[in-house]
Amino acid sequence: MISIENARSTTGTRARVEDISPMSGMCPLCIEECNVVCEVGKAAFRGREVLYPSSEHFGHSTAASNKNFMLDWSHFQILSELLSAYGIEPDSDKAFFENADITTRVATNSKKPIELKLPIILAGLGSTEVAKRNWNSLAKGSAMSGIIEVIGENVCGMDPSSIYANGKVTSSPDMESRIASFRDLWDGKYGNIAVQTNVEDMRGGVDEYVISKLEVDIIERKWGQGAKAIGGEVRVKSLERAIELKKRGYLVLPDPLDPEVQASFKAGAFKTFERHSRVGFPSQRTFVEDVEKLRENGARYVFLKTGAYRPEVVAFTMKVASEAKIDLLTFDGAGGGTGMSPVPMMNEMSTPTVHLEAQVLMAADILKKQGRFVPDICFAGGFTNESQMYKAMAMSNLGDGPLVKAIGMARAPLTAAMKSQHFARLSQSGKLPRVFTQEYTADPHSFFVRAGEIEKKYPGRVLGEDIPWGAVGLNTFFEERIGEGLKQLLAGSRKFRLDLLDRYDIASLSEYSSKVTGIETFDQMAARTIPGMLESWDK
Repeated sequence: MISIENARSTTGTRARVEDISPMSGMCPLCIEECNVVCEVGKAAFRGREVLYPSSEHFGHSTAASNKNFMLDWSHFQILSELLSAYGIEPDSDKAFFENADITTRVATNSKKPIELKLPIILAGLGSTEVAKRNWNSLAKGSAMSGIIEVIGENVCGMDPSSIYANGKVTSSPDMESRIASFRDLWDGKYGNIAVQTNVEDMRGGVDEYVISKLEVDIIERKWGQGAKAIGGEVRVKSLERAIELKKRGYLVLPDPLDPEVQASFKAGAFKTFERHSRVGFPSQRTFVEDVEKLRENGARYVFLKTGAYRPEVVAFTMKVASEAKIDLLTFDGAGGGTGMSPVPMMNEMSTPTVHLEAQVLMAADILKKQGRFVPDICFAGGFTNESQMYKAMAMSNLGDGPLVKAIGMARAPLTAAMKSQHFARLSQSGKLPRVFTQEYTADPHSFFVRAGEIEKKYPGRVLGEDIPWGAVGLNTFFEERIGEGLKQLLAGSRKFRLDLLDRYDIASLSEYSSKVTGIETFDQMAARTIPGMLESWDK
């Protein structure tokens, strides 16, 4: 295995030669006259900037780890079935994949569970520029798809038009517009809009504001994410903005109030400031009290989003979530983020998703055997397609249906929205790739396969204006790709509802994946089932 830490596409660096040193990632022969910029070289010029994805793409990109964690969802195989059908009559005219039910419910222990048309939650998209730029597409695409969309942390604090009184927010046009954008196409039945809050938001009274004034039903507390464990980060491009955020209480680096820093910025020595959020230190008692207070203040549902922390923290999280009886607990595995996660942290810190789910299920099994409450689970961390979703949900069935009720996604939906908007702009300017137009035409009304269906469903709404092309693309990605693909996988295993998936619907492809998760390998499964089938044959 070769280390590539000295040359990464995420930081815009490369090595001079191909046969790099496996240990250091450096060229075996480093020469003085080299004009190639590697990580060591770029760090000599730009210092801390090299810790992050290339700053020139900030706001127009998402980033993720490029490390092979040695165990992922490709190490499991979905098993197909022939002899039986579940959730539908074993009738050849009825057991067709289009009849598979891919709806799900979260907050199943509440008085009114939340129905989802697809088992997807668009995970916290907060104050990062890429989320703000694409919000209208993301919100309307999510609403059309009938899923939960989470407004991420720091939105009110980063809104330059927010109004505060005695340190508490009383108005945030950005927050208001984000909620309104989702509700514009929301049918009121499937999905909902949630607001995520961190330490800074709690101090600024965001919970009270969105519950009382904006009638938000769902509050999600945030303890962390799989891409980083040091709090939210964004880049700020103006000195005035950096000073404003510093005065609002954020940690801003370098200090925008320092005259020398101001002079360096104006001279062009650096072009952006870093805005950081504080991390919290939860305890069992304070968290339970916090959840109780949120409900007293009017929150109908309380979620928790946490990162990929060490195993004992997983146990702690499950313990306090059980005591507080929260409605949904999201675990986010290493290592990709939508904003500005440090590259070394995305690669070298936190628990990869499959390992993390195995730990969560171990804890859940113990709680179940003790007769304790186990919250609904959502898993995030590198999910991009329906086969990964199927496997994560199937693995989580400990006897009475999958504990994982939904999958959190962010980078893939952002890509779908950004790509859709980009190609729509190329169409408008007549710059679409010729090979694309030859295959799909140059008209968005034609090359978006769901355009006609969406126009019919929302009469009077103009595509590309009232409904952004990014929303059309996101809805197409969710329903036409993931939704249809998931139906096909369910039909192939003859499980026609998501709640019927279980651990015997997947098999491990290696002894290691079986050891970590307890999912049988093919040979173990064969040894268990084949002799019994044949030796009991009534002659």
